[in-house]
Amino acid sequence: MIERDDTLEFTGERFTPECVREIWCEHWHRYAFAMPLCRGQRVLDAACGEGYGSDLIARVASEVVGVDISEAAVCHARKRYGSRENLQFAAGDASALTFDDGCFDVVVSFETLEHLDAQDRLVAGFARVLREDGLLLISSPDKRTYSEVAGFRNEFHVRELYREELLELLGRHFPHVRLYAQKLLFQSALWSLDGSGQGSLVQTASADGSSIEDGFAYAPLYYVAACSRQPLPAVLPTTAWFGDREEAVYTHYNGEVRKNMKAGARIAELEAEILRLRQSTVPRPPSRWLRWLRR
Repeated sequence: MIERDDTLEFTGERFTPECVREIWCEHWHRYAFAMPLCRGQRVLDAACGEGYGSDLIARVASEVVGVDISEAAVCHARKRYGSRENLQFAAGDASALTFDDGCFDVVVSFETLEHLDAQDRLVAGFARVLREDGLLLISSPDKRTYSEVAGFRNEFHVRELYREELLELLGRHFPHVRLYAQKLLFQSALWSLDGSGQGSLVQTASADGSSIEDGFAYAPLYYVAACSRQPLPAVLPTTAWFGDREEAVYTHYNGEVRKNMKAGARIAELEAEILRLRQSTVPRPPSRWLRWLRR
């Protein structure tokens, strides 16, 4: 964590921008993905938490309203990001919005669904406050990979959804839904330095390299959904990539590998020393003169 005077305590319930590496990439990527779709729009960030995402979107949107049920989070967000004129924060329940019908162009709500039971009411409220051609961007973890396969239980999650359940929930309120998979990956990347070329080549290999198939053959950890009552915007990408220039995750990984290699070498040295000491203290059989004196 980065020590700052205006940080919100990280309890595990809501992300703060002082978090690092994997969790940082996952959360910031969602808002970065939303930015081009929010340009010049009036945006609601429902369950905005600490406020970093609302602030990020406000760099391109005409207006952003961040709403969170936590008074402490809202007070913090106002203090930390309140200087931006097109950004405001309000305390409120995302599943019981008090805004007028059709007053927002875009609603974003990331990692909210799994925190409450009233999921249908939440999505219905988003549909109500959106314009007829408005866009909802919403995310949620995949119950199978996030919890069941990993054997993990997040104490702050009330109800996680399988892929089919998420699609069924969103489809009740939005005829047009596109689901994106999200997962932090370790990959080799190639990109054209002169900007030329066409399309993207995506391949996934088996561990031994015996098979290589097209596309991302990974089980998603999270889903990000784009939803609308009208056909989805043509500007929505097929894939979206995000990273930090410092490559914090990769740097940390390399550092851990180096530490483990050093530890392994030191363990080997100690084991060799123990073996040497054991060999030097093995009792030798008595000489023939000592055996004769013992008679």
